[in-house]
Amino acid sequence: MQYVGLDKQIRKNNFNSLLLLIAFPALLLGMLYALAYFLQNEHKEDPDVIFLQAMPFVLGAVGIWFLIAWAGHSAFIRMATGSKTLERMENKRVYNLLENLCISQGMTMPKLYIIEDDSLNAFASGINARSYSISLSRGIINKLDDDELEGVIAHELTHIKNKDVRLLVVSIIFVGIFAFLAEVAFRSLRHVGSGRKSKDSKGSGAIILIAIVVTAVAYFISILLRFGISRKREYLADAGSAEMTKKPYALANALRKISGDPLIEAVESRDVAQLFIDNPKPSAHKSASWDNMFATHPPIEKRIELLEQFV
Repeated sequence: MQYVGLDKQIRKNNFNSLLLLIAFPALLLGMLYALAYFLQNEHKEDPDVIFLQAMPFVLGAVGIWFLIAWAGHSAFIRMATGSKTLERMENKRVYNLLENLCISQGMTMPKLYIIEDDSLNAFASGINARSYSISLSRGIINKLDDDELEGVIAHELTHIKNKDVRLLVVSIIFVGIFAFLAEVAFRSLRHVGSGRKSKDSKGSGAIILIAIVVTAVAYFISILLRFGISRKREYLADAGSAEMTKKPYALANALRKISGDPLIEAVESRDVAQLFIDNPKPSAHKSASWDNMFATHPPIEKRIELLEQFV
């Protein structure tokens, strides 16, 4: 498999990611219209009227949710991963590697955090220069040599440079909204089902069941859209690391070591897990087509194969 030019790949991925990002609010409005269509018999109103009446409230609520998540995402991610600030005096080696790469790229140096876990993994996060950060596990710092660790840091810097982290934060927020709506609909059905049986409760149950189906379908589609964003960006970040360090073999070796022990036990959130350089969450049977459909990262063997073409 021949790898295309980096600039061309950046343009292609940025265009595809923009389309995916636009698809999230479009999917939300599509879900709202589908609910309005199914509810027209209950309310004896035109679905267009129901849709237009509900749209401002839905968009307003989603906007508030989005702003809160946008403003507090850094704190939420640190809480989810248990990461803490890595002091310069604690590990000058990591700071030197990061500083040299940032100077070579003319980039502002992101913050450094450490996750106290012996497994090997790392991720970047943030939405702007003030909040950009790179988090490394204790295991990846101790078990990789300088060239390999530099390759991993360069991979994460590429995510920051190409605004991948901002895009992923946005996708995580939108998927969280759909997950919340599906959960609310499901809990409402259980509540109705546990009450007295009457014509009203049966009617309410039917409405809620329709809401569950519609939100579940929207949630499923939003997950697939998010996975499309994650997969495409990992290939680009690997290529960017090779371009930045001129040592593609170093990242390839690092990925081999990471694949042997990538699971950070403190991280239980599937949304946060997709930020890592390798996400071991879906299943150990990565060859299965079902698992590949729901994997946020491409197979690590394929990533290594592509990196070795640079050598």
